[in-house]
Amino acid sequence: MNKAKQIHWFPGHMKKAQNEIEAKLKIVDCVIELLDARIPFSSRNKHLYKLTEHKSRLVVLTKCDLADSKITDLWVDFFEKEGVKAIFVNLNNQADIKRIINEASNLGKAKQEKEIKRGMKPQPIRAMIIGIPNVGKSTLINKIANRKAASVENKPGHTKSQQWIKVSNQFELLDTPGILQSNYEDKEKAVNLALTGSINQNILPKDDLVDFLLSFLKNYYPNLLSARYKLSDINKENYELLKDIAISRGFLKKGEADLDKAMDLLLHEFKNGIIGQCTLERVPTNI
Repeated sequence: MNKAKQIHWFPGHMKKAQNEIEAKLKIVDCVIELLDARIPFSSRNKHLYKLTEHKSRLVVLTKCDLADSKITDLWVDFFEKEGVKAIFVNLNNQADIKRIINEASNLGKAKQEKEIKRGMKPQPIRAMIIGIPNVGKSTLINKIANRKAASVENKPGHTKSQQWIKVSNQFELLDTPGILQSNYEDKEKAVNLALTGSINQNILPKDDLVDFLLSFLKNYYPNLLSARYKLSDINKENYELLKDIAISRGFLKKGEADLDKAMDLLLHEFKNGIIGQCTLERVPTNI
């Protein structure tokens, strides 16, 4: 991928929300950082990470049902070697929601113990949830609160403001809007975000996204690619492979393969895990 051109994606509400997060940090006890299990590095906002790194942290790898489970295990090990508690979850699994609550509560226990020693009534643990758009923050809030406390929509940039959610007398959550970095010097990270639905795919050329995705699938998940689209030979140029996918699905236009329709299908089915469980980012070995 060409790394020279920076990708800019920073709507005005994100800058405002970033300033509000900085202002609220002094009244929160811990941070729950949600990362997409398919792209743990690309889905981390480096600026927000630096802003919140002095707080106790729980890394929650969401969408693990869409990710390669073997690679997810390696990511959990990676974060824990860095000294950060990490868990992977399916936000539609209530048992996983309870795990998040328990782990976040553990982060705030030290503060409550100090309050008890001082003869004070333990105050509720206040946790701030941060993450990029469409990583599952509002879904998590609603599952924890057992009600529709936060609005949910399957598109990036949906939550626009902060809101405190009282889970119980012992636990409060601060939901925050999804915030991306102001720019991405590495185009591959922007591609990862687009392929997984965290930024609008239209900000990058569709041809580039599909070319990257086909090369990636041929390299790392050839069996999933061939099985999903009934391809007998995936060792072709990507253009020819796309034609085969179009023909396999009956996408024809005036007797020719409808490549545009095939590209839309490929991008949709990858983003939603229909092709199979795939992880775009591998654990680094040089850090």
